[in-house]
Amino acid sequence: MAKAVATVHGAVSLVNAIATQKGATLGIDLKVEAAVETSHGKGITIRSENKSLSSRLISKTVEKIIPKTDLEKNRVAITLNSEIPTGYGLKSSSAISSAVALACAKIFKPRVTDQQILLAGVDASIESKVSITGAYDDACSCYYGGFNVTDNATKKRVQYGRGPADLVAVIFVPRKRKRGNPKNLKALSSVFDSAWDLARRQKYWEAMTINGLATASILNSDPKIITTLIARGASGASVSGNGPSIAAITKRDNKASIKKAFSHLEGRIIVSKISNKKADAHEL
Repeated sequence: MAKAVATVHGAVSLVNAIATQKGATLGIDLKVEAAVETSHGKGITIRSENKSLSSRLISKTVEKIIPKTDLEKNRVAITLNSEIPTGYGLKSSSAISSAVALACAKIFKPRVTDQQILLAGVDASIESKVSITGAYDDACSCYYGGFNVTDNATKKRVQYGRGPADLVAVIFVPRKRKRGNPKNLKALSSVFDSAWDLARRQKYWEAMTINGLATASILNSDPKIITTLIARGASGASVSGNGPSIAAITKRDNKASIKKAFSHLEGRIIVSKISNKKADAHEL
């Protein structure tokens, strides 16, 4: 029958969108690969080493792209390989749903637009309760790479551009996944509004750091780590998504100093390049 493979990258937060429905993100080089294979029959099967993936999210995404008449007569097997830790705020859900949508579209709807691919994943995220806002900001940076500043309510990108190639993301992934209630972020709506306005004006690092201080104080991270990272030369630092990962953007030769800021904490450190790569799919 047919087989297609799609590659989509992860992202980190610059401005969390939960409080105001307006967010900003930056693509990173950690990637997800989704292989979609069709055969005679019916039903959706999902293969992945990651047991915490939402099979509902994946199934809903498939249903948004593949017409019902085609689903009736095709067995769809999806194999996922992901470098992105799941459930830590590094946009794994957005990357996975976009990769699945793109691979399915390559086989069943080759003329589909980028926006339709994105919205399939965004709508599936809301319907499967994986995301509160649908995370359009996350989906944009996973799909297009670079900087993306979005209005999630209207599903529009209001500012975007290439990420700087001379910088890297140093990401701390805590051992414990405990995080606070994201709905409490609404208490600081005006702060997130100000941060988003900075991002819209391409003052990305100031936006990220304000976001970091605000989110850390609400989501059970220590705001002092954000200050320490900036003091150690990070351009910007923030809790990513709803945490508990913390991302610092820095020059390559400053990696060791940033890593040291995390050395007393329990968890692991991932260093990733900034990604400007657009999502890609090909048939096999």
